[in-house]
Amino acid sequence: MGFVTPRTLQRDYDVIVVGSGAAGGQTAYTLALEGVKVLMLEAGRNYDLAAETPMFQTYADAPLRGAGTPDKPFGFYDATIDGGWAVPGEPYTQASTDEAQKFEWWRARMLGGRTNHWGRIALRNGPYDFKPYSRDGLGFDWPIGYDDLAPYYDKVEMLIGVYGSNEGLENTPDSPAGCLQPPPAARVGERLVQQRAAKLGIPVVPIHRAVLTRTLDHQTLPAKLHPGNTNAQRLVAQAMRERAACFWATPCGRGCSIKATYQSPAVHLPPALASGKLDIVCNAMAYEVTLDKKTGKASGVRFVDKTTGKHEVVMARAVVLAASACESVRILLNSKSASFPNGLANSSGLLGRYVMDTVGSDLDGQVPLLEGLPAHNEDGAGGSHLYAPWWLYGRQGKAWQSSGLGFPRGYHIELSTGRRMPSLGTGAGLEWLTQGSYGQRFKQDVRRTYGSFVYFAGRGEMIPNEQSYCEIDPQTKDKWGIPVLRFHWQWSEHETRQAAHMQKTFAEVIEAMGGRVNGKPELDGRKAIAAGGSIIHEVGGAIMGSDPKRSVTNRWCQTWDVKNLFITDGAPFASNADKNPTLTIMALAWRAADHLVEQLRRKEI
Repeated sequence: MGFVTPRTLQRDYDVIVVGSGAAGGQTAYTLALEGVKVLMLEAGRNYDLAAETPMFQTYADAPLRGAGTPDKPFGFYDATIDGGWAVPGEPYTQASTDEAQKFEWWRARMLGGRTNHWGRIALRNGPYDFKPYSRDGLGFDWPIGYDDLAPYYDKVEMLIGVYGSNEGLENTPDSPAGCLQPPPAARVGERLVQQRAAKLGIPVVPIHRAVLTRTLDHQTLPAKLHPGNTNAQRLVAQAMRERAACFWATPCGRGCSIKATYQSPAVHLPPALASGKLDIVCNAMAYEVTLDKKTGKASGVRFVDKTTGKHEVVMARAVVLAASACESVRILLNSKSASFPNGLANSSGLLGRYVMDTVGSDLDGQVPLLEGLPAHNEDGAGGSHLYAPWWLYGRQGKAWQSSGLGFPRGYHIELSTGRRMPSLGTGAGLEWLTQGSYGQRFKQDVRRTYGSFVYFAGRGEMIPNEQSYCEIDPQTKDKWGIPVLRFHWQWSEHETRQAAHMQKTFAEVIEAMGGRVNGKPELDGRKAIAAGGSIIHEVGGAIMGSDPKRSVTNRWCQTWDVKNLFITDGAPFASNADKNPTLTIMALAWRAADHLVEQLRRKEI
């Protein structure tokens, strides 16, 4: 039936999937194309990327010239609707008033979730990233290794379209032939970064991003993705034909009406809907997984119909939570019963524990060598073309404490430069360079310096710790009457020292480019590190493991306590590598969905 309402949905679903983003979209795609009847519950409204994406508007066309506001923190044109770090009527609380211990929780209440907004950086975790405890004695090992997930990385890259290159670098996996699309040419500023960083021993290489630089090969890829499944091949081929290659029109964070970037509503949902096996209910705020008292299995999901305020319940043979790590944890903590008084699937007591985010710190500067370049189109693929993967693995592992580096896990460097579409503030904040010029001189300074700025952002690994977790607030509820999350947060010295190293490194690269740092690098890591949650990479809260007493899910993202309940978003992550988590979320979701299909076929669920 496609998009349905609580009044028109059917009653005989095999699986309920909560969430429609990277995890929910991938899970529903895999299940539906294998013939499983799926109901998807999305807490936000429907979203038509073809009609709603502002592809060609300039910032001058927008209110406040596109500036960010409380309801649109990334600017007027950002694709996120009804979402952000603060969602009206949907609060969360902090356990501490200390600013350093606050966690900022980003949510996107819309079809496709965060896949409409994300930076499209699609990096594979490496072998070290799955076995960090074995390498340095900190955190936890995953119950799976790189080889377990590699075939799913291959499939996800081929399906969504990822540009990049293979460089043979340590713990930065290459992709087999046919998986990656050609990377776009580096911009002038990026080439200068690459040249000067190399003198410091820092490799700068093409980044992997989920943007099509050419149309997908719809004739050969579907058979690789779904061998022996001719119906799935046909549906995927049709969906691939509907996607165009990027022509550098607009920043990817706006969404993409031509489907050149990966968004769940552009890639995962169309073939799943076309199969006739997927129904979607939007504005369905899930808050509880119901339990069959006789069998001990999950029986369905309760949700609020946000259009009417009525509470509804739907039933299925299995339930998959893919609502984002902390939202899935919230649902389970609120799913209390006599069997699970502390939350469903929480016999270990670890539900909500070990929440992680990415370590972040940034610095910018101005480079005279980039001044006065001839006017040319440097918009590019809506984001970075190059980046610097972590280059100091040799000083970590078991010997990290004696190496002089001072922290055990690494980071990568994302960079931004170029003469892109002018945004709000093109001529603002230049006093540090112009000494406050005005009038004709000010205009000359703006034109001279435009495109000569460089911006570096570090994205590093956080080690899970017992002080970073979420729980149900005993008093506060949202507008629907659902108890909200309360966050506890703490960075360790491993992360703050890493942030200080980022600042020092960024300043060295800017100076090697002949540039000037804007201000001073912050060498106090406690001040340099971004707030928890602000990088929007939170994972954990239902970590996977090989021991039911020390983890919430098994190697298949299946909860130990309830065999027909799966979690396929970032909650099962046992660590949070420096690599952006979305590609790994999708690979894990595909793998978990394959396992669920087999269990359904064998009637084990």
